[in-house]
Amino acid sequence: MPVRPTAVLLTTTLALTAAGLTACGGGSGSDPDTVKVSYKQSTDNSVKVMDNYLADIRKQFEKENPGKKVEFVPIKAPDSEYYTKLQQMLRSPKTAPDLVYEDTFLINSDITSGYLRPLDPYLEKWADWDRFIDTAKAAARGEDGKTYGVPDGTDTRGLWYDKGVFAKAGLPADWRPKTWDDVLTAARTIKEKVPGVTPINVYTGKPAGEAATMQGFEMLLYGTGDGAADPLYDKDSKKWVTGSQAFKDALTFVETVYQEKLGPDVADALDPNFGTRVRGELLPQGKLGIDLDGSWLPQDWLPGSGHEWPQWSQKLGLAAMPTQRGQAPGEVSMSGGWTWSIPDKAANPDLAFDFIKTMQTKENAQKWYVANSGIAVREDVAADPEYMKAQPGIEFFTELVASTHYRPAYPAYPKVSVAIQEAMEAVTTGDASVDEAASGYDDTVKDVTDNQVIEK
Repeated sequence: MPVRPTAVLLTTTLALTAAGLTACGGGSGSDPDTVKVSYKQSTDNSVKVMDNYLADIRKQFEKENPGKKVEFVPIKAPDSEYYTKLQQMLRSPKTAPDLVYEDTFLINSDITSGYLRPLDPYLEKWADWDRFIDTAKAAARGEDGKTYGVPDGTDTRGLWYDKGVFAKAGLPADWRPKTWDDVLTAARTIKEKVPGVTPINVYTGKPAGEAATMQGFEMLLYGTGDGAADPLYDKDSKKWVTGSQAFKDALTFVETVYQEKLGPDVADALDPNFGTRVRGELLPQGKLGIDLDGSWLPQDWLPGSGHEWPQWSQKLGLAAMPTQRGQAPGEVSMSGGWTWSIPDKAANPDLAFDFIKTMQTKENAQKWYVANSGIAVREDVAADPEYMKAQPGIEFFTELVASTHYRPAYPAYPKVSVAIQEAMEAVTTGDASVDEAASGYDDTVKDVTDNQVIEK
């Protein structure tokens, strides 16, 4: 599922925008009978899950709406580059598509920037909207109370582990770690007994972008307390948390993984495309013992994916990420997801929402959840026994919804997320101690939130 732009990346993005995106966008002069749809295309040419799904929806839509056409404007880039390029497109009516794929962590930032239009006038007339679960609806709601996107699924996160590697290390096939120490102990055992295998992968640093923040850091941070209070954002005061021991504890886990060489080589971990290697190479080839990752991984291994791996459910085990000391509720997960949104400068918003309605019928939504290894956000799909049986792992990851957390995706969150990635990268490379990295994070958060912080 989500690399912060460096100066070089931003320059490249601006050049791409000037050179190519103007010709691709929607906006002025667009054909009123053509809906332009922009989405994130995998950087791995063999993974066509989204492309194939949307191609099928286009056939349905054009058949059901004679004379109407669908034009795709894919953005092929790692997650954070996708966000940057998409925002460049959204700024002008000359380049804005009619429909865009938005990560829920960024949607409030785009709402605040005026890039998206509220969908409430459409949703009020759409009976299927009542089928969507409330938490999913909330993920696309702005601070003004209006809704700016239709969610196409959610996700959860946990520990994937290689049963063959565990057998060689003398670890149990039905591994159920109870604490962080249990996870680290297993990784140390693999390092000692199974040479040539990376013991554990925890995404880290700015190149990994939101994957580092969410799959890595927040899976730790949200397991430090009792599960009730948000350790990142204080909802009562509406301020961001600084100075917390919980933050330092999570950083210490990351530091331990990389300083003890339990994780991938630092150069690999800081490669923006490392996630592609994890899914397409390390896990299928038995080169990774434990992977702290998301529910969507099997989409890369399904028939037609380019990395077909029909044996994955026999080769890999699944375990919930434990809380720090095993305290209640005992396990932790994070959830996010993506939405379909209509840009404020879209030329054909009505046609765009008609396309959303075609995508989000019960039948089409269920096809997407299964193809994308996603978690249903339509209650009628979640209640369908066929959905639960459609793919190994769906039931496990759906059950984690009971203990999951959602990011405080307010407008400042993307900048806070970058600050987390910087702190992670500093302890990963050894350029800073945990205390120094945490202090740097506190200073950055004070700056990017106009000092809207509370110390804990």
